[in-house]
Amino acid sequence: MSARLIAVSVGRPREVQWQGETVMTSIFKAPVPGRVRVRRLNIEGDEQSDLEVHGGEEKAVYAYPAEHYAFWREQLPGVALPWGVFGENLTVEGLMEEHVHVGDRFRAGTAEFQVTDPRMPCYKLALRFNRPDMVKRFLKSGRTGFYLAVPMEGEIGAGDAIERVGDDPRGVSIAAVVAAKSRKRPGIA
Repeated sequence: MSARLIAVSVGRPREVQWQGETVMTSIFKAPVPGRVRVRRLNIEGDEQSDLEVHGGEEKAVYAYPAEHYAFWREQLPGVALPWGVFGENLTVEGLMEEHVHVGDRFRAGTAEFQVTDPRMPCYKLALRFNRPDMVKRFLKSGRTGFYLAVPMEGEIGAGDAIERVGDDPRGVSIAAVVAAKSRKRPGIA
C-alpha cells in the first residue's frame, strides 16, 4: 500500500447564518503550510465547535480521501473544491473506505493515528455547500472519510508518507460500517 498526506487543513469556530439561525461551526478548513503539531484532541490551529458529535479523543482528526474529489467535481460542477472543503483535517491519498478498518493504525510524520469511525455528517455539511441535499448525497455516495484518534502525538506535513503500522483483527471496514449505519437512516439508501 502506498499512501500519503496531501494536505493538512485547520479551522476555528465561526458563526454563520443557516436557515434563518446563527450557528457555530468549524467546517470551514484551509490547508496550512509546513509542519503542524498533532495533539491528542486536535491538530494545532484547529478547534471543533460541537463536541457532542465531533472531537474528543475518538474523533480528534478527520481524514478524507483525495480520490473522492474527482467524483464531487462531476457531481457539483462549478463548485470550488479546495483541499479541506469537506471539513477534513487530513486529505489523504491511498486510504479508501473499503480498505481502512476500524482499529487500524497509521503513522504519518512522527504522529500515530487510529481509525475509530466513519463520518456520519450533520447539517453543517449542507451549510458548507449551501445545499440542503448535501448530507443525503454524501452518505449515499459512501465517500465519507473517517475519524482518527491520536495515540501518539507528533508532527505532520503535506507530502508525508502514511504507513500502516497495525491492522485490526476484526477487519470491519469503514465502508461496511457506513453501509450498516445508512440502512438505519431513512431516505439514504
